[in-house]
Amino acid sequence: MLPNFIFPETTVEKDGAGPAIELGEVRSPTLLLTLGIMEIVEQESLDVSIWASPDGENWGERPLRAIPQKFYRGTYQILCDLSARPDAKFLRAQWKVGRWGVGSTTPMFRFYVFAEPFAGAVSQAKTA
Repeated sequence: MLPNFIFPETTVEKDGAGPAIELGEVRSPTLLLTLGIMEIVEQESLDVSIWASPDGENWGERPLRAIPQKFYRGTYQILCDLSARPDAKFLRAQWKVGRWGVGSTTPMFRFYVFAEPFAGAVSQAKTA
């Protein structure tokens, strides 16, 4: 059910995927996704993608939306069009982490992904 965390604030050190989150009744075909990176070490990268599924098991071959690669702490927002996957009933976040340079080769990120209906899309739909 949205709005909700697709992936709650968690520390990760390797590639992975979050739990399946049920969409519920979404009135807007567009979601506002927020990626919050709370902690990061230098010389590493984070790639996050959002996947859709009709049943919470089969996630397909391609993500619904990919967030551009990030290297720094911060809060980043991106729109996600659900009309590309009208059968979607579940969402989940997947991530890949990378580390290079000197020191430890283990990456470390603390981040979250939050999804909510995009209010601009709802307002536009009402006026159309």
